[in-house]
Amino acid sequence: MFYQTIDILGTVAFAISGVLVAMEKRLDLFGVLIIAFVTAIGGGTLRDLLIGNTPVVWIRDLTYVITIGVTVFFGVLFVNQLKYLRKSLFLFDTIGIGLYTMLGIEKGLQAGLSPVICIALGTMTASFGGVIRDILCNEIPVIFRKEIYATACILGGGSYFLLTLLPIGENYAYIAAILVVISLRLLAVKFKIRLPNIYQKEV
Repeated sequence: MFYQTIDILGTVAFAISGVLVAMEKRLDLFGVLIIAFVTAIGGGTLRDLLIGNTPVVWIRDLTYVITIGVTVFFGVLFVNQLKYLRKSLFLFDTIGIGLYTMLGIEKGLQAGLSPVICIALGTMTASFGGVIRDILCNEIPVIFRKEIYATACILGGGSYFLLTLLPIGENYAYIAAILVVISLRLLAVKFKIRLPNIYQKEV
């Protein structure tokens, strides 16, 4: 029940970020629904295919499809109440990557994979829905820019395995790791912490 709740919250967060991008691009209702859908389930679908967890979860369980549909309905209905579109998008996207990083790690652990591969799965789960969303909306995906994005997922995932070595409950380690991902992303943007630019400035 704990993990399913986290999964649904992640689905809602990413669906809202998809709605915001699609509305900003002035897509029609069908376009908004599709962008919200691929944002919410894109990373999880890729993860499930890689570990052989098929049919993928949203095909087996209509809860996810219904959740996305309801989220799109309320997202479109109340989009005008979201006064700061960019800030709202950033917030929901950040919450989404925190929740989905740990969901991917949990799926990897259930499949008996090593911690390194679990972290990679968590990063993929958190990032690739947004990658598909940005490509469909003709944007350079955030993960490929200088912003701290996938790095936050990797560090947060690593913190989970370190926290499990401490005498604290597994659920507390899980929640703490989610907060690490979210906090790293927020701090990186606030203080403009970025990965080094490998390109030399033109003379």
